[in-house]
Amino acid sequence: MQDDEGQASLADTHAHLALPDFDRDLVAVLERARAAGVTRIIAVAIDLATARRSITLAEEHPGLYATAGLHPHAAEQWSPALEEELAELCRNPAVVAVGETGLDRVRGAPWEEQRRAFEAQLALAAWLGKPVIIHNREAGPDILACLDRVRPAPAGVMHCFTGDATLARACLERGLYISFAGIVTYRSGASLQDAVAVVPDDRLLLETDSPYLAPAPRRGQRNEPANLPLTAARVAAWRGQEPAALAALTTANAARLFGLETEH
Repeated sequence: MQDDEGQASLADTHAHLALPDFDRDLVAVLERARAAGVTRIIAVAIDLATARRSITLAEEHPGLYATAGLHPHAAEQWSPALEEELAELCRNPAVVAVGETGLDRVRGAPWEEQRRAFEAQLALAAWLGKPVIIHNREAGPDILACLDRVRPAPAGVMHCFTGDATLARACLERGLYISFAGIVTYRSGASLQDAVAVVPDDRLLLETDSPYLAPAPRRGQRNEPANLPLTAARVAAWRGQEPAALAALTTANAARLFGLETEH
């Protein structure tokens, strides 16, 4: 896929544009993204408020898409009423996925509340026929167990992947896509090279996780979608692929998984 000027375009499959970090200059952020070749961006929600805001942004800006979900850090909010409202938000045509949901053994709500909210959102995604965006922090085996319990399991992506090649293979076996963020550009991120290598071309995605995890050499700054080419360049180098080829295949994967438009 190419942008209007013929360069290979990129899709940022995970950016928290509904957070206050972007309130002041969102239009400029989107302009910089397009100038950098990032033509499709998924604005990912962490709760009902950011889901509503993401939907509004997607309705206002071409090339922007929304999600609706409850992050494990807020899983104690889960209730039948919230589930009903979330399901209604997910029916909006701008919403392309359920999430961000998942499990976090480092931070977040009590464990059983996290698990309950995660499994309910897996079931909701399967029922709606939409993919799920999965957060994992030191909870890989637990996430795999939840995926195995919920039937039918939805399509989805392990976002901001930080596991090893063994976990990557287990996720792939369950039909998931794998997405890499700016961590791959850090010195500590070199441990991800084996995981990057085992992901087949048709399951690979890229993201910024903005405003977090700005890639080197912008680490420590607010991250934004315009930085995605830095992450793409590192992943392409590790895989022995041309950056343009990597951009084309990851954008095609994002369009296929999330049902994005192919041109704007």
